[in-house]
Amino acid sequence: MPSEPQKFGATNDDFTVLNQIAGALTSSLDLESILFTIMRQIERFFAPETWALLLIDEQRKDLHCVIGDGSFNRPLAEIRIPIGEGIAGKVAAAGEPVILAKIEAGQLIMTDAERALDSEIRSEVCIPLRSRQQTFGVIQLFNLPPEAFSESSISALTVLSEFAAIAIDNARAFQRVQELTIIDECTGLYNLRHFQVSLQREIARCQRAPGLLSLIFIDLDHFKLINDRHGHQIGTQLLAQISGTIKAHVRSVDLCFRYGGDEFAVLLPGADKRTAIKVAERLVATLRKTTFPIPSSASVDIRASVGISSYPEDAANADELLRIADDRMYGIKETTGDGVCAVSDERTGRRLA
Repeated sequence: MPSEPQKFGATNDDFTVLNQIAGALTSSLDLESILFTIMRQIERFFAPETWALLLIDEQRKDLHCVIGDGSFNRPLAEIRIPIGEGIAGKVAAAGEPVILAKIEAGQLIMTDAERALDSEIRSEVCIPLRSRQQTFGVIQLFNLPPEAFSESSISALTVLSEFAAIAIDNARAFQRVQELTIIDECTGLYNLRHFQVSLQREIARCQRAPGLLSLIFIDLDHFKLINDRHGHQIGTQLLAQISGTIKAHVRSVDLCFRYGGDEFAVLLPGADKRTAIKVAERLVATLRKTTFPIPSSASVDIRASVGISSYPEDAANADELLRIADDRMYGIKETTGDGVCAVSDERTGRRLA
């Protein structure tokens, strides 16, 4: 059961507490840490039986549940609420809080968040996370004690949500800056530096809790001829188009990188070799049947040589995984090209099914 909430009044001590909370929130630029700090403090001072923090997904135009207190009967990632629907959706749309000290049976319009709760909803406070005229999400608190609805408590919650929104805004701005340092400007894929970090991180994750990881290494066949014939500007445009094709034809959980020049890498977390082969075969087949338009000609055809390696089947560490995938790629490139190699003695260019 939640502890009794600490009451806010208008004393200097209360303002000191809020300032301390604000300092804790705004001192971090890690979004996950900020979100948990927000909800720990809200639990401490307002003692809801259950709660959720939802952020706005700008692309899907809905709210998705990021963290909750464990009282939900299905995965939080599945909880999504359209903007404008239910209390949370309306608060997100209007940017104004909704406070319901007593909810009668049948009064509440149920959304994903309410339906996922195991308990009856008797009261609710829903506060927007809003900064610089923009709403980032909402905090939903369910079944609060009566003293949490005092004017001073609601004022304190409003102030706390404003601090939280500023902290979220700062963290997201920091993330955007960080992304600029790991994105290849030409292709929009992750760059070599981020590949090296990601490869080490994924291998370490597999070693901590035994898991699978596969690497697809891609080299475009005869791309230098395209640069020589049509110029490097056209070549750069083509690389951007090809990168989009690569990203569109791998799994949503896979990480795509421009390794350098006309070489690309794809990390497949959790994938065994057979899964990686299927992804690579699909990608090679797509390149074969896709024509890429260019201004100085009708179009060009693109082919690729692809090498695959898998952890732990082929390699025990990151360096071995990369070396083996690169070696297998050259096994195809130096023979027939336009194919996939997934075993070290495969030097004929025959694709492994």
